Parts: sequence; structure tokens; C-alpha cells
Amino acid sequence: PFFTRRSVSLRPEMTPSLARMVMAKKGALALPLKWFSIPQCWRYERMTRGRRREHFQWNMDIWGVDGVEAEAELLSAMVKFFENVGLTSADVGIKINSRLVIAEVLTSLGVPEEKFAATCVLVDKLEKVALEDIQEDLEKLGLARDVVERLTFILANKSIEAMEAALSPTSEAISQLRKLWVLAEAYGISDWIFFDASVVRGLAYYTGIVYEAFDRKGELRAIAGGGRYDKLLETFGGEPTPAAGFGFGDAVIVELLKERNILPSFESSGIDTVIFAMSDSLYPQVIQVASILRKAGQSVDVILDSNKKAKWVFKYGDRIGAQNVVIVGPDEWAKGEVSIKRLSEGTQVSTKVSELEAWTVSLKAKRSD
Repeated sequence: PFFTRRSVSLRPEMTPSLARMVMAKKGALALPLKWFSIPQCWRYERMTRGRRREHFQWNMDIWGVDGVEAEAELLSAMVKFFENVGLTSADVGIKINSRLVIAEVLTSLGVPEEKFAATCVLVDKLEKVALEDIQEDLEKLGLARDVVERLTFILANKSIEAMEAALSPTSEAISQLRKLWVLAEAYGISDWIFFDASVVRGLAYYTGIVYEAFDRKGELRAIAGGGRYDKLLETFGGEPTPAAGFGFGDAVIVELLKERNILPSFESSGIDTVIFAMSDSLYPQVIQVASILRKAGQSVDVILDSNKKAKWVFKYGDRIGAQNVVIVGPDEWAKGEVSIKRLSEGTQVSTKVSELEAWTVSLKAKRSD
């Protein structure tokens, strides 16, 4: 029947699902494992700008690396995306902290370890609500107000040097953060990141480095966020396995790109060249030319119906946003040539088949200019 008593749920995020998949494979996976996915996720909450109940989220995760090399690689990938869509470090920043910082602070304040995760979840809310609004929840954890006030004062630090002064000289958290900064410099992303002790991330499973990407103007919610979750697999009964990753939703980044007026139109199909034969007998030659262009890096759409007229093919190329139409005709092919029409310019030239790879390289050079 359509209506049953079976309980179902909508997936709020992908990380726990990934953990179950890794656990199911047990020792069959070669570590380190690098994974990405773009699942659809749902959350039952009040909708605001950049926050919807249904969205797609890009996830990247690295399993099996216990050092900050994993975080540096993940942050580099995130920055590369920002650069690819036209954003700079003047538009976006990435706040970085470590749950180990918070753990060391809580230890110094006498908070027992079993309350660390729950405390982090509550402290994460202080960016959006007043201390009084979560006072009752803090009291349920047995945390006195003066302890929380001291914690929030320490977490107001915005530099590693200031935090280092507040912690032990042998702080593992500070050691990890300093190494991450060295790697960020090597990746060329140090101008994108900065330390912010107030970033704790609201999910209880984080255990180490945590980070959030944000709009520098401060007009939008967090663009992306992530961190280390070394103990997640254990919660499902698996073996301890180091892991780190981030989630990057589509809602906020679209708002940011709109605001900066650099949102791609998505009207182009991504096809560089459409190619067709003037007759059935030349179809093998069309495949030959298409293979040359594809090996040279072009995205090629082969017209499979050789009965199509040139006028139709040109209109089709325009409609899908292709840059070129390559025509394989009997006279040109007899001379070892094909005709190329540049749709954006309205020009048409004959080119030797042996020179098609060089032609593709010249197009790439023009685009980079």
C-alpha cells in the first residue's frame, strides 16, 4: 500500500552515509581514500537568503590521513573552485580553528571530556543568539555561567599567537595549526585563510581542525564548512579511521555570484565543435576528425544523421553555444582538408587535417589571452 507505518527520513547531509559505506567495505579499500559527491540534501528549517530546505551539496573527503596534509589539500580544492568561478580572497575568506583548541581550553576550565562535544554545539550557537538564550542548556550540562563567559572570552582570539599565549607551550592544537599555515603557504592559499577561535562548527562529530568559508562583506551565511572527524566511524561500530572533509552547498554560493554579477549563464552546452559529413560515405572520416579534436582537448558533438543539411547544423551549433562547425566534404577531403566555420565570427576556412591539433592549440591560446 502507499501508506505504511514504515519510518523514513530525508538525508540532511552525506558524511554519515559515507562513513557507513567505508565501514561496509572494511579492509577492502586502499587508504588514503579521496572521495567527492554532489548529493541532494534536505533540512527542516526556516528558509532565509542562501538557506533552503532542499539543496545540492558538494562534498570532498579524505580518509586515512591523520595529519593536516589532508586539510591543506581540501582547503586548496575549495580555493581552486572559488578562483575558477571568478572570486578572489577579497571576496571570500576561510576562518580556521581546531576543536583541540576548545578541548584544551575546556580542560583548563575543569570541564569533563564527555561534555566537550555538547559544549561545542552550544558555543557554535553564540554567533547567532545571546548567551542568555542557551543558558538553560548550559546549566543542564552542568556548566556555570562564569565558565562559559571565560570560554567565550578566550575564543574571541583572532590570532594563533594570542591563542598560544592562552594555552600550554606544548599545545598540540597550536602545533597543528602552525603546520597547516606552512602548507597553506606552499599551496599559495595563505591570503584566503585566517585563524578565528570562535569557529567551532555545530556538528558534534568534529575532532580536530574546523573551518568555514564566508563572504568578506558579511552579508551572507557561511558558504561552506568542514573539519576533521576521526571518531565518526567508531560511532557506527567501525575501526578508528582518520578522516576530514567539507560540505559546500549550492544556495549561498549562487547568491554570492549573483551579488558579484559573475554567475555563469549556463546557456552554453560546453561543446567546442560540431562536426558532420556531407554524405554517408564520409562518416568514417568524421569519426577520424572527431577523434583528433577530442585527443587535442576539445568537446565534440558528432552529427549522427548525415541527412542533415548544413543550414540545420549551423543553427544547431548556434543553439547549443558551440564555437565551431567542422564540415567534412568530398572535395575538401580529397585534398586532405576540412572546412571550419567559426560561428562566433561568421568566418569559414579550409584547414589541413594534419593541422587540426595545432588549430586547437591556437584556439586555447586565444582564449587565455
